[in-house]
Amino acid sequence: MSESDGAAEPVPGETPAWVRALIYGAAALAVLIIGAMIGLLIGRAENTGGELAAQPGPVDVGFSQDMAVHHLQAVDMGNLARDRGADDKIRNLGFDIAATQQGQVGRMQGWLTLWNKPEQALGELMSWLPPEHDHGGSAPAEPGDAAMPGMATSAEMAKLASLSGEKFDVYFLQLMLRHHEGGAPMAEYAAEHAKVPAVRSLARSMVTSQGAEMELMRNMLAARGAKPLPF
Repeated sequence: MSESDGAAEPVPGETPAWVRALIYGAAALAVLIIGAMIGLLIGRAENTGGELAAQPGPVDVGFSQDMAVHHLQAVDMGNLARDRGADDKIRNLGFDIAATQQGQVGRMQGWLTLWNKPEQALGELMSWLPPEHDHGGSAPAEPGDAAMPGMATSAEMAKLASLSGEKFDVYFLQLMLRHHEGGAPMAEYAAEHAKVPAVRSLARSMVTSQGAEMELMRNMLAARGAKPLPF
């Protein structure tokens, strides 16, 4: 038999990259669908009870629309970290963040479907949030960038995707920490002011889980001799 023409031979026992990508994509879709179904079921159960509190207000709708957009960038970052992280802890953190926030996006989109509201705000982003609760912190917006606190620009996302090794790990931690810091005021306000109990509950869980992740990321940056990005 002739030698191969230079194509890499598969390593015995190793799953091909295209198969891993297919599995991850299917898993992400499943998480999104499950989240949406949970959102629909919870919303219908509350509405069946006839509770006034189950009728969405501007905070419920605005939070669900804007936080879903905010979350989707974190999902992209998390997936990059899962695939490119040099440290197992970075890859695990990326996977956990992507899976958790993908499921939460599905839940919020399920509610919006139930309320007959669009998945994204048609007007100005974060108009449901009082000005004093908008802490800023996002990098200068570029064309096509979502101008919400903590979100990375297109250039920053491209830079992250271009890095590898320790440099990737550090920059991922910096971008994700700032991303969490930007979303925190949104979740905190919704936890107090949303009318729908399920929305308040989800927002509170975000405050708790992301607060723990922020502390973890600060410690991981310090262990690498790096500092958080300005916020």
